[in-house]
Amino acid sequence: MTRKTLPAAPKRNKPKAAAPARSVTQLVAGMPERGLKIGEAAEVLGVETYVLRFWETQFPFLKPRHSRTKHRFYHDHDLEVLRLIKRLLHQEGFTIAGANKYIRENGLETLLAGEPTTVVRSELAPSAGETPQKSAVDGQTRRVLSDVRRDLESLHKMLE
Repeated sequence: MTRKTLPAAPKRNKPKAAAPARSVTQLVAGMPERGLKIGEAAEVLGVETYVLRFWETQFPFLKPRHSRTKHRFYHDHDLEVLRLIKRLLHQEGFTIAGANKYIRENGLETLLAGEPTTVVRSELAPSAGETPQKSAVDGQTRRVLSDVRRDLESLHKMLE
């Protein structure tokens, strides 16, 4: 009678103790001299880390410092820029291209300083409490828009 050998039981790693949860104020107040790592910065801003990496590719002025090992470190100025980007995209409804254009036209430092800038709103979507105003489009502009509309409608019919 031979004895069958059982495969070795897999080693079980002891679960790591969870790091004590730090509040956003603790993260920002105790910001190390090196800055915040990408995960910490994402936690402070309330976004995912991949969002910060993506924004880095879309906004050329967003340049966090990198260590020799390519780890990103965000400092106070970087966090202010990220807050501005998040506000423009998430609260004010800008597209990425629109936010880039808005920042380019008004200046990054001006927007970070909180100086008031004028935002041109579309007449098609008035803000709450505003009454829509009559369009101030002159006759020539109206004709051009009408021609463009006809062209688009004919293209649409051709594609159907």
